[in-house]
Amino acid sequence: MEQVNLLSQSSTIILTLLICGIFLIVGIAYSKKYQGINNYLVANRSVGTFSLTTSLVASALGAWILFGPASAATWGGIGAVIGYALGTAFPLFILVYLGKKFRTSYPKRKTLTEVIRIRFGSKLFKLILFLSIFYMTIFLIAEVTAVSILINYISGTDLWISAFIIISSSLAYTLYGGLRASIFTDNIQFIILGLLLFISFYFLISFNYNDFNFEFIKKNKSNLLSSNYVANYTAGLTFFIAVAATNLFHQGNWQRIYAAKNNEVLIKSLIFSFIIIIPVVFFMGFSGLVAVSQNSSIIPDLAFFSLLLKEQSFYLSIIILVLALSLTISSIDTLINAISSLIIVDGNKIINFKENYLKESKKIIVLLSLIVFFVASKGLSILYLFLLADLFCCAAVLTIFYSFYSKSINEKNGYISIINGLIVGILFFPSLDFSKSILVGIIFPIDFFPSFVSQSLLFFSFIFATFVPIFTWKLK
Repeated sequence: MEQVNLLSQSSTIILTLLICGIFLIVGIAYSKKYQGINNYLVANRSVGTFSLTTSLVASALGAWILFGPASAATWGGIGAVIGYALGTAFPLFILVYLGKKFRTSYPKRKTLTEVIRIRFGSKLFKLILFLSIFYMTIFLIAEVTAVSILINYISGTDLWISAFIIISSSLAYTLYGGLRASIFTDNIQFIILGLLLFISFYFLISFNYNDFNFEFIKKNKSNLLSSNYVANYTAGLTFFIAVAATNLFHQGNWQRIYAAKNNEVLIKSLIFSFIIIIPVVFFMGFSGLVAVSQNSSIIPDLAFFSLLLKEQSFYLSIIILVLALSLTISSIDTLINAISSLIIVDGNKIINFKENYLKESKKIIVLLSLIVFFVASKGLSILYLFLLADLFCCAAVLTIFYSFYSKSINEKNGYISIINGLIVGILFFPSLDFSKSILVGIIFPIDFFPSFVSQSLLFFSFIFATFVPIFTWKLK
């Protein structure tokens, strides 16, 4: 792992403890007056436009934006940047329609899986429940991994130390205050994010004034902007489909849909969030284009930081650390509460809890967090973790959400279609080095396939996983 050691380990650990401790204290203090299961799950369905907007944005923009878009841009070009930005924001636009429909048709529900159980039955419900928890667990791992890698990059602090502090503090206030605590801390984090992102962008452009433009990229890495560069299209479409599909299965979004005071608040908040997210993610991706144009051997995950921290600034390192921790904690508390809500609302359909569901869900979340801590301490590829979880959601997205507009999809063909999409997607899903897949390179030699296929495994994996299910919708 590359390190720049701009901060000492001791000062980094103290600062991390301080920031996490502030959110811990604030979260618990605020949520003391908002106890009860309805506050824990849907904030008593009383959240206004400002709080809902800031919460949606802060929850969506996790630490992954410091790594993912820039990393994807280094090989996927401008297409990956556009695909990532639109893919992150597009679900919020779709939820303007889906959210209103769900609130009208299922006004007393609290989770997407609860609605799926009513619409289809237990078999498909269990599959989607597993899929949702799996995706959000991977998301949780990726978030903790991302910020731990960053802290290690800045100060050399071991991954497990950062992971332990962040997970334990987030668990403490989220399991106590639920969605109320998560939304309130999101409001604070949104303000911090806005301020620190502005400062970061200012210095990012200042340090790279002559290079932060399309002309510089075209001169040094013209293929990343070229209309003839196939990856611009395949990467763009891949990231758009992958990111959009997964966010539609994010229970944190569905909690906030049901937490809105009314439909007018919901629609305004989703549109405002959509408008805010696109330029932020696009800018982060664009920084990856500039970074790889400056240095073609740059480590993709560290592309953004190679630009911003090139002056070895102590104060900028602190700003980046606070920004990353705020981004991470805002996503982690959302994910913890989202998984907890699924267990509380839907867990009894699978497991017969002996105690109350809230207490049992907390035990399961703590156990899950231990797994997250262990995996995050290993520092696995962040982008690869996301892509694996994305594949599962892509296989289900069209079947599940189209079914609420068409009665022709029943539980049997819905289940079969998702499994078929997943199987075909996995056959093409690339290995860690993206050089081969189960079908291309293992079952059959790579030479058996056209070069376009072997060089675009991720693209075909997501395309097949997403669209193969359509062909089994009509099966009886």
